[in-house]
Amino acid sequence: MSTLVVVDAANVIGSVPDGWWRDRRAAAERLRDALAEQAADGRGLPGLVPDGPPVELVLVVEGAARGVASVPGVEVVAAPGSGDDRIVELVRDAVRGPDCVVVTADRGLRARVTALGAQVAGPRTVRRGRGG
Repeated sequence: MSTLVVVDAANVIGSVPDGWWRDRRAAAERLRDALAEQAADGRGLPGLVPDGPPVELVLVVEGAARGVASVPGVEVVAAPGSGDDRIVELVRDAVRGPDCVVVTADRGLRARVTALGAQVAGPRTVRRGRGG
């Protein structure tokens, strides 16, 4: 069974003040591409799922980042409203318990998904070589 990793795009992107606010969609595309590169290199996600089972990566985008397309290795899900609410829905629907990890630093979201049995990790776990 693969591990579902749901990434809170807005929270991870906002964790490093690198000018992301100038073009939120491009920032989401850069994160998506970095995640795809990590998934494709065969080493898992260092610090998150290193050398573990296959990883199913889902990047949840909202607002100006809606419209970012999925790429091989990363499914992009556009939240029609709140990104946090969509992430909770995905976790609830996955029913994978500890085989589900949500990447976010948002305390409220962390509480909501851990109540459903998911694990949580901070933005640094997926920002390899990019600070954060």
